[in-house]
Amino acid sequence: MGNFIQFDAAAIRELAQILRETDLTEIELVDGEARLRVVRQGVVMAPVAQQVAVAAPVAAPVQAAPAEAPDADHPGAVTSPMVGVAYLSPEPGAAAFVTVGAKVAQGQTLLLIEAMKTYNQIKATRAGTVTRILVESGTPVEYGEPLMIVE
Repeated sequence: MGNFIQFDAAAIRELAQILRETDLTEIELVDGEARLRVVRQGVVMAPVAQQVAVAAPVAAPVQAAPAEAPDADHPGAVTSPMVGVAYLSPEPGAAAFVTVGAKVAQGQTLLLIEAMKTYNQIKATRAGTVTRILVESGTPVEYGEPLMIVE
């Protein structure tokens, strides 16, 4: 294995924020042999020597960004706290954490976001019913992107 430098999650969020603010489509950061490329569709991290991408493949159905924007303002919106890849179940082939119509308790795990090979539990911020799931399992998500609606 080559020399691999871990990038700080806050730095990745800041790069994603710069993308949104400047309307750029990608930013690349190089530190020695390691590089981090943040693209509007997701994050790709790879040591230059190995060129191994760790982001999930792009999913076939793509939702239009303008349709998602109103969901971010919904009072029951659960938004992504980071850039990463969303997973609706704990492992491939397992049942989803929640489905549309499911009753959830505050603090209950709704989905996982994998960022930098770490799986982060995204929990319900309030009790309610899942009325919409706005992402598909294995799709890249951005910081602040609405993931689900809990009413």
